This record gives sequence, C-alpha cells and structure tokens, in this order.
Amino acid sequence: MSKIPVSIAIDGPAGAGKSTVAKLTARKTGYIYVDTGAMYRAMALFLIRRGIGAEDAEAISRVSQEADISIEYRDGEQVVLLDGENVNAFLRTEEVGKMASASSVNADLRRKLVELQQELGARTSVVMDGRDIGTVVLPHAAVKIFLTASVEERAMRRFKELQAKGEPADLDTIAKDIEERDYRDSHRAVSPLKQAEDAILIDSSKMTAEEVAEQILAIWQQVMDQEKEKG
Repeated sequence: MSKIPVSIAIDGPAGAGKSTVAKLTARKTGYIYVDTGAMYRAMALFLIRRGIGAEDAEAISRVSQEADISIEYRDGEQVVLLDGENVNAFLRTEEVGKMASASSVNADLRRKLVELQQELGARTSVVMDGRDIGTVVLPHAAVKIFLTASVEERAMRRFKELQAKGEPADLDTIAKDIEERDYRDSHRAVSPLKQAEDAILIDSSKMTAEEVAEQILAIWQQVMDQEKEKG
C-alpha cells in the first residue's frame, strides 16, 4: 500500500449498489471504507445528547461544529468514534435515524462532516461512497467512479430486498420514489448529486456487485502502476 494516502470515491444515485461495492473494494485494497451515512448518524446522536431539537436549525448549525467524528477499523470491525467513544451500539435506533434525516439538510452541519471526511482521507487510504464525494469531499481522489443503474433495475433490487424481509412492496411505487429522490438529490442547493468531470461512469444494471468491484480494482491498479512509473 502507498505511504501517501490514496482515495477511491464512488458516487451515484440511491440503489445503484454503492455501499456494497465500496465495501468489497475496500476489503480487496486494504483501505478503510468510510460509511458517510454512519457519520451523519453519529452527528445526530451528538445533537440528541446535547438536547438539540430537530427543528432548531440555528442550534444545529452552531453545536454541530463542536463534534469530532471519525472511523477506524478494530479487529476487522468498522468503529464509529464520537469524541473518541465507540458509538456503534447507538447508531441504529429510530430516534437517531429520524434526527439524522432531519439534521442532514443543514448546510453548516454538512460542511462540518465534509471537513471531517476530508481529514480522514488525508490521514489514511479510503474508499468513500456517497453523492458528492468526487465533486466536493475528495475532489483530488486518485480514482473517481460514478456508479449508476436504470431506475427499473434499482427499483427491482429494492423490491426484492423488501420481499426478502417480508415487508409489503409495490414495484411501481418504489420506482416513482427512486425517480423523485434522484430529482431531489440532483437539484439540492448544497452538494448536489452529479458526475465529476474526471469520474468513470459504470452502469451496474446488468452487473453483480463483485463484477463492479473487479472493474474498479482494475482501474485502481492502473492508476497505482502509473504512479509507480512516475516514481
């Protein structure tokens, strides 16, 4: 592994398989997978512990700046640290999930988390997935991927997930929800979803997660070989 931290940025719309592919890529490169969603949940936990209400935008903007959130791997497990404390056990509660959803629209909070994510990328080699990683968080990433899939394919994946859990699911409704989320994500004022100019587009509609990860690894290997040649 390179002594200088190397970043792999994977962006794309909801349901494209980013987190699964990012985890596979991280495992095969030995890099740290940065779960940006878990970082937003840790921030939500921080706000809850400070007694901040989801509707208090001013307090969220102010108090969020005081949080220190990081990710490490300990004994093969991803550990989310909030002010040095392992908070994994608290991140999946309904209260934290609701607060994360409500507070993540706050521009000041998002800027703070971008700073923390950038600090992680400067410290260690990472694979990070999201909607604005290659454009905003890690604009100088060695490898940038924009992972997409057709709305129909993404809806079918979600439909099968819900069916497997025994939850009610309607394919048309899921497809409509995905289209609406794509529009919101790509039209929001702060860090909209868009493909970075130097990102490589991968359509995963007819590919398995393993096939996508292999393609990303081939791109990464090519970049690493070019860096070696430069000396």
